[in-house]
Amino acid sequence: MLSIARHAPAKINLALHVTGRQTDGFHLLESLVVFTRYGDSITVAASRDDSFSVSGPFADAVPDDGGNLVLKARDRLRDGTLPPCGPVAITLEKNLPAASGIGGGSSDAAATLASLARLWGIGDDGMAAAARGLGADVPMCLAARPLMARGIGQDIREVEAFPALWMVLVNPGVPVSTPHVFRALSCRDNPPLMPLPRRPDLDSVLSWLAVTRNDLETPAMTIAPPIATALSVLSRNGAAFARMSGSGATCFGIFATETAAARAAMAIAAAEPSWFVVSTRTTASGENFDD
Repeated sequence: MLSIARHAPAKINLALHVTGRQTDGFHLLESLVVFTRYGDSITVAASRDDSFSVSGPFADAVPDDGGNLVLKARDRLRDGTLPPCGPVAITLEKNLPAASGIGGGSSDAAATLASLARLWGIGDDGMAAAARGLGADVPMCLAARPLMARGIGQDIREVEAFPALWMVLVNPGVPVSTPHVFRALSCRDNPPLMPLPRRPDLDSVLSWLAVTRNDLETPAMTIAPPIATALSVLSRNGAAFARMSGSGATCFGIFATETAAARAAMAIAAAEPSWFVVSTRTTASGENFDD
């Protein structure tokens, strides 16, 4: 029986500026997004009946009903085919904490779309159409390359020649509600991002990040003070730059080398055994996860 597996990476907002708000309430954003080698995994296979199973350290946080983005992705892709494609068994290995600002659910949905499109012989147009109906983050996760996202997330442009970054991800295990974070914003009309360096390398990226922001970081810390602790811990353990991703509570630290990142992750995990801590690398422009 044909089985297809797909990596579902963490989505990291290196910078996130809130630049306005539409009349319908959706916020306008500008964000530089990258994706990590560490993440969840989706496996799909033709089956006699539809099924969905979850394993991994964060399996208990995954709903198994219609609210799950993996199942929504399956159903939306299937609904676009005539006749509808047959039943499938979907397995999710959940290694990323849920609702933590790193796009885990959206990345799982994107990996599901890509796997099922291959299994069912559906082209890129059908896959992209299904992704657009699942939220702004899913098309980004389908691209899974360094990109700039603008508007409400629908305007996506891949970034050329962006380097891979060694990174440590830390989540102190506190729940953060994205709507609550946006409601706590003191200003919704902030300056946009500066242009990226022409030839980005680690030093120029760090210099660029130093003059950018995550406008959700301060309101998130008022709701969940352990975020500030996580950022401080990353800096104390040698991160050249530390910031919260998305609406939190996951924070990232950028390190100069793989060894430095691994050492920092080991030290933080030993000091904070209840936290989610992992060292990883982001993918560079033009790089595939199977490279």
